[in-house]
Amino acid sequence: MHSIQDNNNQTQQTICLKVNGLHIENEVGLTLVQHLDFELKQGATLAIVGESGSGKSISSLALLGLLSPNLKIQGQAIFEGQNILHLNQEQYRKIRGKKIAMIFQEPMTALNPLHRVEKIVGETLLLQGESKQHVRSRVIELLHDVGIPEPESKLRRYPHELSGGQRQRVMIAMALAQEPDILIADEPTTALDVTLQAQILNLLKTLQQKRNMAMILISHDLNLVKRYADDVIVMNKGRVEEQGQIEDVFNHPKTTYTQHLLNHDFGQALCINPEQPLLQLQQLGIKFPIKQGLLNRIKEYVIALEPMDLALNQGESIGIVGESGSGKTTLALAVTRLIESEGKIILLGRDLNQLKESQLRPLRTNFQIVFQDPFSSLNPRMTVAQIIGEGLILKQLKVNEIEDLIDDTLVKVELPIEFKHRYPHELSGGQRQRIALARALILKPKLIILDEPTSALDRTTQRSIVQLLRRLQQEQQLSYLFISHDLQVVRALCQKVLVLRHAKVVEYQNTEQLFLSPQTEYTRQLIAASQY
Repeated sequence: MHSIQDNNNQTQQTICLKVNGLHIENEVGLTLVQHLDFELKQGATLAIVGESGSGKSISSLALLGLLSPNLKIQGQAIFEGQNILHLNQEQYRKIRGKKIAMIFQEPMTALNPLHRVEKIVGETLLLQGESKQHVRSRVIELLHDVGIPEPESKLRRYPHELSGGQRQRVMIAMALAQEPDILIADEPTTALDVTLQAQILNLLKTLQQKRNMAMILISHDLNLVKRYADDVIVMNKGRVEEQGQIEDVFNHPKTTYTQHLLNHDFGQALCINPEQPLLQLQQLGIKFPIKQGLLNRIKEYVIALEPMDLALNQGESIGIVGESGSGKTTLALAVTRLIESEGKIILLGRDLNQLKESQLRPLRTNFQIVFQDPFSSLNPRMTVAQIIGEGLILKQLKVNEIEDLIDDTLVKVELPIEFKHRYPHELSGGQRQRIALARALILKPKLIILDEPTSALDRTTQRSIVQLLRRLQQEQQLSYLFISHDLQVVRALCQKVLVLRHAKVVEYQNTEQLFLSPQTEYTRQLIAASQY
């Protein structure tokens, strides 16, 4: 899939944004972006790729005047004849949304949780003085354009009542409400499964063609941008490693760094001969009641997971894959007894579903969960040492014993011991994920449930996290339930894969067998989507 005009014709396209010598430093003189130059053509897509901290996002935030005032910005960004890097806030308001709009990485934090969809999408139109009736019809039209079925029924919903894919589409609708000339998409598909990623990017491409918009696509996934961009800039630690047309950079990468980014080899899952059973799920099913009426009586149930069986051995890793809403996270919450379920959850010979909370509490050290977004699961007011050591409070250990355990665990997750004095906001995404893992490891569990632990990380960081998990699995005979939408990561870590769709198990087999001969069309689609 490519932009509306062939690369050969791009020279005829109008340049709508020209950036010269964009240079950003922090208050202590550290360079964050070093002399970035590019031209963005109308109707074309420019991708900016690189690892976390490479300067991708801040270079785009600078265009909208959204950076902290203590950052020093130099250079030019010429849009409609003026340098937009040094406007006042009143001038920026005339550009943001109307001329240049942005889709942010995490819709759950970018969308106001107190506002309904109708207000979120239509607020800028109301502020322009348009009538409520006109705004409502425009919002419905925008929701329809971004592929939300039955848009009228979604108007009164809050963000938490939407799926990940629907939230992302609402954010796109909000960005397009004022028909901007340039759309900046900052990691627009990070937390989505592979089928949804393709849908969202195809949608953006279609809307771009329909409106002849220019687009800046920020991503850490080179293989993803290969399908959707015309030109690419590869950034590393604030510097441009190389830039040019997609075909040139991909077919003839000039730098070792770009070659490194293009390498998607995560290594092989461990070959193990498991003997001891650790976890057995027998007819585990989950349904949520729908209550109605004044007396709040249960009218019906929503099936979140149909009854299923699963056996996990000590030292083994099972991947759980499927699209958003398939029941992956629901299964994880049920196994950890964070939600109610039917059937049996037998861990180390005891059925967790038969235990009261007081009986369950001492057993919780045997199973731990690592959540998808470490930034929201780590307490921002606690230091790394406090976060990692929190679970040891009930163990009645001496202070120096706790200190030693924290130090040992930091070493295990390959982080410097000095990090224990830092706070979560002082760490990168990959470092935060290692802290979340350390918090689970310090309790010496037999089972760790990992819910999309690598989805928001760049490929290089993903690779190092997978290698770390594999090493810990081998050294400590750890077992994993590894929830992911990324089949390449699952293949590198798991001995078996369970595929969920619409709350049902559609396939369950050994990992390599699943890749060689998938049994269902759905699994074939997942594998194809993960190998673009």
